[in-house]
Amino acid sequence: MIGNKAYSSWSLRPWLLMRQAGIEFNETRLPLYTTNWHEKIGEYSPTGKVPVLVDGTVSVWESLAICEYLADKFPELGLWPAASGARAVARAISAEMHSGFSDLRADMPMNMRRRIEDKNYSSGVTNDIARVVSIWTDVRSRFGGGGPFLFGDFSIADAMYAPVVSRFATYAVELDGAAARYAQAILKLPALRSWYCDAQLETEVIASYEL
Repeated sequence: MIGNKAYSSWSLRPWLLMRQAGIEFNETRLPLYTTNWHEKIGEYSPTGKVPVLVDGTVSVWESLAICEYLADKFPELGLWPAASGARAVARAISAEMHSGFSDLRADMPMNMRRRIEDKNYSSGVTNDIARVVSIWTDVRSRFGGGGPFLFGDFSIADAMYAPVVSRFATYAVELDGAAARYAQAILKLPALRSWYCDAQLETEVIASYEL
């Protein structure tokens, strides 16, 4: 179960991973914060949040936990890098994405239907942007030789950072070098383009995401 495609960054992460990896699934979209939101999401998620993956009798909520569950269930798909050192770094930056970047999240909510040119970023947002760019540049230089993504092949780490790529596009964050090339590789993914197209067709508007 996912939320609005225009707004729900956490929903995008495991959805994109499954589409990229060729894992078949049925999608249920539950628009965020509607009058019966809590009643409906409570049937699936004890936290009252999306996304939620239901696999038979197993229910997994929270994006990174879903990705880890999929990596365990489909080890042949290589959803984490194969080399132990690269895999450790991939997990570390994914966890950092999961728990950090609070200023960027607050001041740059994901919005797949907008382009905002105001670049009057707070110091906290500026620091978060710099850290993201540093991660992308460092990881690409050390582990990205085998392909266009952070660790060469597409991995959970890329799924975790894809919503940040979309935020940078929405808020016209200027990138160059390895970070710009990486962002373009993510934006060109057919699965992400499909998500963008679906977001354009949504009619719900949530004011807090429409800065």
